[in-house]
Amino acid sequence: MLDSLTFLFEKFFLFSNFYLFKSIWQGTEECAVRCPMLRRGDLLEVQRTLFIHYGIYLGENRVAHLMPDIMPILTTEKQLIKPVVTNKRLILGCIYRNASIRVDSVEDFAYGAQILVNDMDMKMKCQALASEDVARRAEKLVGDIPYSLLWNNCEHFVTYCRYGTPVSQQTERFCNCLKTIIRDQRSVALTVGIGMLYILCFGMAPSTTLPTILIPFILWMAG
Repeated sequence: MLDSLTFLFEKFFLFSNFYLFKSIWQGTEECAVRCPMLRRGDLLEVQRTLFIHYGIYLGENRVAHLMPDIMPILTTEKQLIKPVVTNKRLILGCIYRNASIRVDSVEDFAYGAQILVNDMDMKMKCQALASEDVARRAEKLVGDIPYSLLWNNCEHFVTYCRYGTPVSQQTERFCNCLKTIIRDQRSVALTVGIGMLYILCFGMAPSTTLPTILIPFILWMAG
């Protein structure tokens, strides 16, 4: 069951990352710094396999970043939790809504990807805080934290530390896409068609008929 959930979750993120929900803060990569000299308080951004990941540089090759992780639920052994979080650990952490703000090396944070530095400064409306204040905020928050894909992810963490306001443009893009789908009345016809096929395959029953009626009705009213 967990393997199936992991597979579906991974495919959803791959789809959303490459087609629908790419951060609207992208598009000015020529302004980003490649392999820079990092300064304490810098906001780092990397493209991981399934998503865009963010962290705060603390100095001495250390990065604070919010990572969903299933391992702390399974064990209290620090040596098992300490290694870099793999995609499978991350996905299961998302499903169980468990995360931590942890400190890793720049290499583990980057996960083999190119690092963009303070690229978000050019798109945010508010000015960045002093670098030392940014780093101290990140250090104070290190530890276990509840995780929410939409309301408390790694982007919320870094924007709170650097700008004083937790926001996530990726989340906003995701929600706007959902609104577009709901407002498109063709989605009503599509759900009716899928519901009718479901009834034909599995027969008339409350478990098949009610969703066929309720879901299109809710989409129609929301649109």
